[in-house]
Amino acid sequence: MPELRKDPIIGRWVIIATERAKRPDQFGSHSEDSILEKPCPFCEGHESQTPPEIYAMRTKPSPENQPGWDVRVVPSVTPFLKIEGDLDRRGKGLYDLTNGVGAHEIVVETNQHIANMADLGEEHIANVITSYINRILDLEKDVRFKYVLIFKNYGWSAGGGRVRHARSQLIATPVNPKRVKEELVGARQYYEYHERCIFCDLIKQEIEQKERLILDMDGFIVIAPFASRFPFEMWILPKKHSCDFVKLDMPQRAGLARTLKKCLLKLKKGLNDPPYNFILHTAPFRREKAGYWKSVDFDYHWHIEITPRLTRVAGFEWGTGFYICPVPPENAAKFLREVDVG
Repeated sequence: MPELRKDPIIGRWVIIATERAKRPDQFGSHSEDSILEKPCPFCEGHESQTPPEIYAMRTKPSPENQPGWDVRVVPSVTPFLKIEGDLDRRGKGLYDLTNGVGAHEIVVETNQHIANMADLGEEHIANVITSYINRILDLEKDVRFKYVLIFKNYGWSAGGGRVRHARSQLIATPVNPKRVKEELVGARQYYEYHERCIFCDLIKQEIEQKERLILDMDGFIVIAPFASRFPFEMWILPKKHSCDFVKLDMPQRAGLARTLKKCLLKLKKGLNDPPYNFILHTAPFRREKAGYWKSVDFDYHWHIEITPRLTRVAGFEWGTGFYICPVPPENAAKFLREVDVG
């Protein structure tokens, strides 16, 4: 019989459609060989084909916008938000408006033409994580911004486009995103009643029960969430409480890189290299003014959500806000645990 499950953090309901349950090999092929790939502007030696770099990590010193880099960050050529201008918050009758001010950057994860972050070395992934942190810290200095979202679209159906070169995106926004705010509100309400972090309680319970636990390594756990929205959805959480991703020290970054690589390899090997998204949820910038989240250091917990794109969101989901997941997370966790990636 199908189950309705409630997300304990934000109160969202999902339907675990057990009668529609599928095995991993029943989701079909994810081959993108038929998609015409565009010439790649992100490979080393093609620096002139992108806007001038904002930031780069180099093993050896080399000039800006020239070969010799390992990770490179450039502005998006089609930004959703633009860095120039003032916010100019205003009202128009009952409607609120502000100018489309923000930042939209592309984090080019490697100078080689490699599509999947899973195929990068652990040290290289740690450098990508360091690049994320340094860009967030730099953008925090801009008082117009409240939040920076890091996300990755891998594969055509996940929004990855026609250039198969490993990259992530970063968008700084002048408001807090709705999905993050829902977590912030839910976490704060739980903390006010229990005086504990809901994510820390979740981590403790998942480690004890083990049925949705996929990995426990290097100070991080990986779980299939109890109310999974998508088949084989995974969350990576630090076992030590922290609301700020940017506070990871170098050993923690190395541990996260190992954990993230293993997760992505499990998807690649176990599910035939599916398209996926991953999203980093971390605490917003805290400034002493309206909207300041005073208890966030105690009640919120940063995490990464990885969602393979194996199903489509259709009319029922859009109309109700429910998600329908055809694979119970317990089954997904068991399958992913058993995928051997060395």
